[in-house]
Amino acid sequence: MARTITHPALGPLKARFADTRLLVGEFRDLVTVVVPREKIRAVCRFLRDEPSLRYDMLAELNGVDYLGFPGGTPGRFAVNYGLTSVPNNNRLWLKVFLDPTRDTSPGATLRDEEVVERGDPGLKIDSVYPVWPAADWMEREVYDLLGIIFVGHPDLRRLLTWNGYPGYPLRKDYPLRGMGEREAYRIVTREGA
Repeated sequence: MARTITHPALGPLKARFADTRLLVGEFRDLVTVVVPREKIRAVCRFLRDEPSLRYDMLAELNGVDYLGFPGGTPGRFAVNYGLTSVPNNNRLWLKVFLDPTRDTSPGATLRDEEVVERGDPGLKIDSVYPVWPAADWMEREVYDLLGIIFVGHPDLRRLLTWNGYPGYPLRKDYPLRGMGEREAYRIVTREGA
C-alpha cells in the first residue's frame, strides 16, 4: 500500500505553483521535490520568503550524471539543492533534471567567457545565487566538473580545472585514465631522486 508523503512545504508549494507539475518522492525520511528547470529560481525564492517556511540556508548543491542508470530518468543530468529551514528545523531537497542537446563526449570545450552564450541549451539552468549567495562556489564546482551552465551567475568560471580544460571530469563518458594530463610528467625513480 502506498504511503502518503507529508512535509510542511508541500501544501504551500502546491498552492503557490498550482499550474506547475511538481513530483514528490521520499527516501529515508528525506523529501525531494522535482521542479521544472524554468521554475527553479521562483520556487527557491518562494521557499526562502514564505514566512511559514523560511528555507533560509542552501546547505548543499550538487550535480549527478545518470548515464546508464538502470530504469532511466527524466534527464541525463540532475542538479540537487539541499535546503534547510533553521528556524523550523526542516530539510527539503529540490531536484531539476536536464537533458543535453549536444554530444557530451570529452574533447574541445568552450572557454568560460563563451559558455553562457554558446553552451548547450539543454544544460542551462537559472542560478540560485540571487536567492542564496552561498550558491556561488557550489554552482561553479558543478559547472566545472559536470558542465551544467548556471545562467545569471555573477562569476561562472571553472573552480578546480583550468579555463578551456577539454572535458568535464565527473561525466560518466569521461575516460577513466584522464585526457592525457599525466602523460607529460617525468617519472622519478628511487635511484634518480
